[in-house]
Amino acid sequence: MEAVMHATTTVRPKRSAGFALLSPAVLILLVWSIVPLLLTLWYSFRNYNLVDPTLQGFAGINNYWYLLTDPDFLQSLLNTLILVVGVLAISVGGGTLLAVLYDQDFFGRGIARVLVISPFFVMPTVSALLWKNLMLHPIYGVYSSMMRAVGLTPIDWLQRFPMATIMMIVAWEWLPFAVLILLTAVQSLDSEQKEAARMDGAGAIAQFRYIILPHLSRAITVVVMIETIYLLTIFAEISVTTAGGPGVASTNLAFLIYSRALLQFDVGGASAGGVIAIVIANIVAAFLVRAVARNLEA
Repeated sequence: MEAVMHATTTVRPKRSAGFALLSPAVLILLVWSIVPLLLTLWYSFRNYNLVDPTLQGFAGINNYWYLLTDPDFLQSLLNTLILVVGVLAISVGGGTLLAVLYDQDFFGRGIARVLVISPFFVMPTVSALLWKNLMLHPIYGVYSSMMRAVGLTPIDWLQRFPMATIMMIVAWEWLPFAVLILLTAVQSLDSEQKEAARMDGAGAIAQFRYIILPHLSRAITVVVMIETIYLLTIFAEISVTTAGGPGVASTNLAFLIYSRALLQFDVGGASAGGVIAIVIANIVAAFLVRAVARNLEA
C-alpha cells in the first residue's frame, strides 16, 4: 500500500510539471486560432466597409443573405468544386500510374524520381508565373512556339480556358506529392505477392487491378484528404494568372472572399464568406476523416 501511494504521489508532480510546460504552447495556439475566428464571426454580423467608415452597426444576417443570393457566390462554389475534383483526378490518377512505373527497375530511375518530385518544392506564386509567362504566353510561350512550328495558331489558354489552365497548373504542383506518397506505398508491397500472381499467369493489368490498387487504397485515401483540404484554399495561382477572370469564370471561394475584402472593401461581406468557407471546409474534413478511419479499420 505504501508503495502504491508513493507511486501515485510521484506521478502527480510529473503530470503537473508536464502540464505547466505544455500550457504556454497550448495557450498560444488557442489565441492564434480562436481570436481570428471570433473576430471573423463578429465582423460577419456587422456593417463594415473600408470605403465608408460611417457605415457601421449591427447587420444581422444581411451579409450572409447578400452573399448567398449573389450569383457570383454560386459560380465560385461551382468553380471550387470543379478545381478540387479535377486536380484530384489528375494528381491521384497520374500519381498512381507514375508510382507503379517508378517502382520498376530502369536506367535513370533515380534522376526520374527527382525530376517528378521537384515541382512540389516550387512556390505556388513562382509556379503560376512560370506557366503564365514562360509556358503559356500566346506570343513567346513554349507551347505557342511548338504550335507555330507545326503550322497551328497559338492559343491564349488563360483567356479561352481559364479553369482548365489553372487546374493544369495546380495539378502540376500536387502531382509530385501524390507520387511521393503512393510510391512509398507501392514499395511496401510484398514482392512475393506479385511474384506468386505472375507465376499463376496474372498479367500486368490483373496485378494492378487486384493486387496493387487494393494495397494503395489507404494511401490514396490519405492523399485525397490532404489535397482536398489544401485545394479548397487555392489562391495564388488564380491571383497571378487570371485574377478570377474573365468575369468570374475562374473565381473560387477563396478568391471571392479576397475580392470582397480587398477589392470591394466590404469587410462584413468578406467575413461572412470566410465563415461559410470555414463551415464548408469542416464538413468536408469531417467526411474525409471518417472515410480515412473506416479505411484504416478495414
